[in-house]
Amino acid sequence: MIRKAYVIRAREGMEEEYEKRHNPIWGELEEEIKRHGVSNYSIFLHPETRYLFCYMEIEDPAKFELLGESPVCHRWWKYMTEALEVAYPGAEKGWEEELKQVFFLQ
Repeated sequence: MIRKAYVIRAREGMEEEYEKRHNPIWGELEEEIKRHGVSNYSIFLHPETRYLFCYMEIEDPAKFELLGESPVCHRWWKYMTEALEVAYPGAEKGWEEELKQVFFLQ
């Protein structure tokens, strides 16, 4: 398994809505995520900063990349647009910024 982590940020006042929209996520989205080799997917909120730390494990990077082409993912991203902002000032990639792993203990 390959571990991946991202940071995103909820818009001010949208923290509860962001959580509500994930509990539960759409069944078809859950199936699509799993079909593309994602497991152990968690999102954690830092309440004061609204930063969201996302962690997942993937089977294969190529298979994972194809998830972004899925119509259900595109509908989800559009649905979530109003709840998210750029990961941090100056970020160029929109909502998320992938994090570099610097330590792992198994």
